[in-house]
Amino acid sequence: MTNLFKTFLAGLALLLLPALTPAFAQAETIQGAKAACEIGEQNDGYLGRVRGAEISAAVDREMRSMNQRRKAEYARLSKETGETVSIIAQLTAEKLINRAPAGHCVQDASGTWIEK
Repeated sequence: MTNLFKTFLAGLALLLLPALTPAFAQAETIQGAKAACEIGEQNDGYLGRVRGAEISAAVDREMRSMNQRRKAEYARLSKETGETVSIIAQLTAEKLINRAPAGHCVQDASGTWIEK
């Protein structure tokens, strides 16, 4: 993949971030769970349960819902750009992980959960 194309996809990933922001009630559930390191941004572009964390049924439901919306958005961008869903998801993951605030858990490149 050329650097120019990678830059273009990274820009698309930034445009994608607002589309991935949940409704206010969901945001509270998701953000609270992220702040508690119960769930976090995975290196594959989706939210995941941090290893060993217990999550409520509501958090699990909202996390799954968010991941479904992300998957649909990644597929839409894939059709627009001709790039694979996994590349778009990975580029978005990099942006989301980099933007995660201190105290939130994220996956590093090896898949290990770390607290920022």
